[in-house]
Amino acid sequence: MAISNIGRKRLGDRKRKHAITLRFNTEELENVKALLKSYQVDFHKRGTVGPFLRTLILNKEVEKTEGLPVSMPKVNYQLNKIGTNLNQLVKVAHYKNRRSPNASLVAEMKRANELVATLNTIINKTNLE
Repeated sequence: MAISNIGRKRLGDRKRKHAITLRFNTEELENVKALLKSYQVDFHKRGTVGPFLRTLILNKEVEKTEGLPVSMPKVNYQLNKIGTNLNQLVKVAHYKNRRSPNASLVAEMKRANELVATLNTIINKTNLE
């Protein structure tokens, strides 16, 4: 029995199995609609928005943003720990202020800010070298 050429072509390896869901607020959605309109793509027509956005995303050059180097996981870990400690200090400060208005942790918060500033300068120096 011969295989007929009738019907949909098989995608094989090109089949799209993975999905990414995007959510927009009203203002963002209006911006997307305006972008689609500038390219003469109908937002309400089924099957037009997805391929357009896919092409737009995949053909765009990604700009490199400045940030912490990926090669410094210990620094990232320590920064996360500092953030955790700051959150704990803020919780204690709020709790203490509810119990007695005279108790404050202003000095501790200033010291923590100084330490974070010092750490930032050290990281910036290592990035420049």
